[in-house]
Amino acid sequence: MKIRIAGRVVDSIVDGPGMRYALFTQGCPRACPGCHNPQTHDPKGGFETTTEEILKEIDSNPLLDGVTFSGGDPFMQPKPLVELAKELKKRNLNVITYTGYRWEELVDANDPDWNALIQASDVIVDGPFVQSLHDWKLKYTGSSNQRIIDVKRTLAQGELALMADLGHMPSKAE
Repeated sequence: MKIRIAGRVVDSIVDGPGMRYALFTQGCPRACPGCHNPQTHDPKGGFETTTEEILKEIDSNPLLDGVTFSGGDPFMQPKPLVELAKELKKRNLNVITYTGYRWEELVDANDPDWNALIQASDVIVDGPFVQSLHDWKLKYTGSSNQRIIDVKRTLAQGELALMADLGHMPSKAE
């Protein structure tokens, strides 16, 4: 399936715990001031590739613990990411999804494609980047309003289950 991306890092140690493949999707409607990846905002920017090509790259690295979807905003292209996440689960890799949307916005939208990406993610880091709340001491978030959400616990409990950080995340998908 085709997907438009800004780029990827095939062996990241900063986009989540362990060794990760970080995929930066193209397109974000928020354009937050001070955004770390402003080149990803234009939905027509970046380049097109396929989920099959991405999987080939992922499969070539047996040291990966998981994959991080970032952007841009992954929820602008949920269908290819859901397809990709399903394949990643078969490979016992966990999935972290970063989004500028708040959890409540994602759920309230009741969009079937967004719901599928929520369910395909092990962790969602939500919320827009707010420059006035930026703190270099934060790990895995850019500003203090962003939350690290344990998706499986949240869906099972029916209430938001936050994680203090990603250090308690299993290195491989369970």
